[in-house]
Amino acid sequence: MIVHRLVAAALAAVSVAAVALAAQAPPPAPAQAAFDAAAAARFADLALACVHKEYPNKIAHVLNSDADVRPPRELTPAFFGCYDWHSSVHGHWLLARLARLFPEAPFAPRARAALAQSFDAEKLTIEVRYLGGPGRTSFERPYGLAWLLQLAAELREWPDPQAQQWATVIRPLETAAAVRLKEWLPKLSRPIRIGEHDQTAFAFGVALDWARAAGDTQMIDLIVSKTGEFYRADKACPLTYEPNGQDFFSACIAEADLMRRVLAPPAYADWLRGFLPQIPADGSAAWLEPVVVTDPTDPKLAHLDGLNLSRAWMLDGIVSGLPAQDARRPSLQAVADRHRDAGLKAVTGEHYEGGHWLGSFAVYLSSRRGIAAAGPARAGTAR
Repeated sequence: MIVHRLVAAALAAVSVAAVALAAQAPPPAPAQAAFDAAAAARFADLALACVHKEYPNKIAHVLNSDADVRPPRELTPAFFGCYDWHSSVHGHWLLARLARLFPEAPFAPRARAALAQSFDAEKLTIEVRYLGGPGRTSFERPYGLAWLLQLAAELREWPDPQAQQWATVIRPLETAAAVRLKEWLPKLSRPIRIGEHDQTAFAFGVALDWARAAGDTQMIDLIVSKTGEFYRADKACPLTYEPNGQDFFSACIAEADLMRRVLAPPAYADWLRGFLPQIPADGSAAWLEPVVVTDPTDPKLAHLDGLNLSRAWMLDGIVSGLPAQDARRPSLQAVADRHRDAGLKAVTGEHYEGGHWLGSFAVYLSSRRGIAAAGPARAGTAR
């Protein structure tokens, strides 16, 4: 425990230094296709088509008796659509994000109406009760809970009277999700390095962004401490072993995207050199290829379209955490751009297997949410 506290203190110290350094040389946004109201409408339509679409549905539901055999709309009445609970949650986040960014767009009234339908006090009370039910300690942990916190952060930061009402109504569920993670983190003895829902690196990053927005110092301390304990000493991540056949996250790149949230740019540059030594300094994009989905109608194989999108936003995040003069930035950005192009082309909605969730990944990438919320300048919030 003493070692863990020392690691956390060291990470917090370099995080404070990040504020001044980031202020001197803020990372520029990468060149990319315009994210305008027309592009946003395409993604909004995907979420509007599914947030209240109950079937098909894949529920992660523990049955304690016959009384628990009930339809999704009764079990989790706010988040029952989009095939599964976590996709419903980030589908609602997508609508909130786009309505906030494009308030005058033609889709905005429909997005608001959908959000208002779900953000009902009675429905959210049932959601809280469901989360706390017997046998549900690990329900949607950590992926779905992290997305719930991301949704809450979006509402908190949206300076709109109706959004602030929604933020208030969702707060009991937000609190319950945060408590569930706080109870889990001290007991978690190892990182989870897979490329699907259980991965800790992605969830830690999103939850840390929420904690800084909410001013939750306990969560900040827990995540910074666990980040140091799990990842600070890592070297030579085996990127050539990725991806597995159904990943939607990269274990290596997600870890690097998390670490830029807690290290000042010079310290992060040194850490990244040891962790991903294969990143070239010559501007080449040949060191990491986008993946190709062989069957977009297969729900597991379609994960790889999400991998292209998540790699793109995480590579953007890595660039944002490096000093402006770092020679690896052009190669990182070139690879990010290739993955962005490949990923966005796959977000068509033609197949529900991908259409119910890829839009959220596309919006997270295109709106630079993780970077705008948690660039190095935010790291000084850690204690």
